[in-house]
Amino acid sequence: MAVILECRDLTKYFRVGRNKQGPVYLRAVDGVSFEVQEGETLGLVGESGSGKSTLAYTIVGMYRPTGGHILFRGQDIGMEADRRSMALKKEIQIVFQDPGSSLNPRRTIGQILGLPLVLHRGLRGAAQEEAAIELLRKVELPPEYLLKSPSSIGGGEKQMVAIARALASEPSMVVLDEPTSALDVSVQAKIINKLIALQREMNLTYLFITHDLSVIRNVATRIAIMYLGRLCELAQAAEFFEQPEHPYTRMLISSVPVISDEEERLKPKKVESRGEIPSPVNIPSGCSFHPRCPERASVCSKVNPEMVLVRPGHYVRCHQFTSCWSDTKKVGEIG
Repeated sequence: MAVILECRDLTKYFRVGRNKQGPVYLRAVDGVSFEVQEGETLGLVGESGSGKSTLAYTIVGMYRPTGGHILFRGQDIGMEADRRSMALKKEIQIVFQDPGSSLNPRRTIGQILGLPLVLHRGLRGAAQEEAAIELLRKVELPPEYLLKSPSSIGGGEKQMVAIARALASEPSMVVLDEPTSALDVSVQAKIINKLIALQREMNLTYLFITHDLSVIRNVATRIAIMYLGRLCELAQAAEFFEQPEHPYTRMLISSVPVISDEEERLKPKKVESRGEIPSPVNIPSGCSFHPRCPERASVCSKVNPEMVLVRPGHYVRCHQFTSCWSDTKKVGEIG
């Protein structure tokens, strides 16, 4: 498959203050590299504060990168002084976490859907209304919803409208920023199933951001784990759950709730979750996960590991897979 999106050493820092040494920065995205293939769903998973939403907003142009490159269909779009290109906005759309705050409460749903139809497809009058009704049909909402306001419908219906709005420009890629986390569990499955059906129908590419591995398991083609602004593991979805390699990945998977003995058997050995994710203003030296890692060695606090290929398509950023590991001792073994 062709690569539709590529990030190369992408960084996004926010200046948050100043001390005696100079400016202080929050390193939200800190050297991230990955590819998204056309037609796939790449799941990006991490705890709150990992930088995954900042990465999404940088990709769609809400933030300008501090450094690195974002390539869309081979064109470097990351460091453009101006990301207001209509052609680019047409191709890449985003669905936000909270539909209640992302839909204008002073507009009707017909007006909300009508704006991108005018801007990106030049539709007006009867043609615009017909296209808006078709968008509602795609997300299983009746035509009369065109006259409703967002405040008069439920949370799941609001998110369906937000999805319809994203599809109005006929994009190639949609960034989904935790699209179900603000919804009731009973509604989440309907949203997920509809997103899967729309992807097949419209040949869409998804970057699906979530903190919930149980949601992404049956959605993603590949899964990437993000921690403190950096990727720590990337693999095909099936292999990711069957052979997780990074201690942080195993910690996350072992904490996923299961409902059957078979699912429990397939989970990795329980990895104790230690502490909270540190502040991205004061990222630990070496491997940023080492203060919480039960398998850390002395090298982990000193050297930042590189992302290495451990199997075809499976990448891990951990010293256990570098030459440094054989030359050191675990912290608990050091006298």
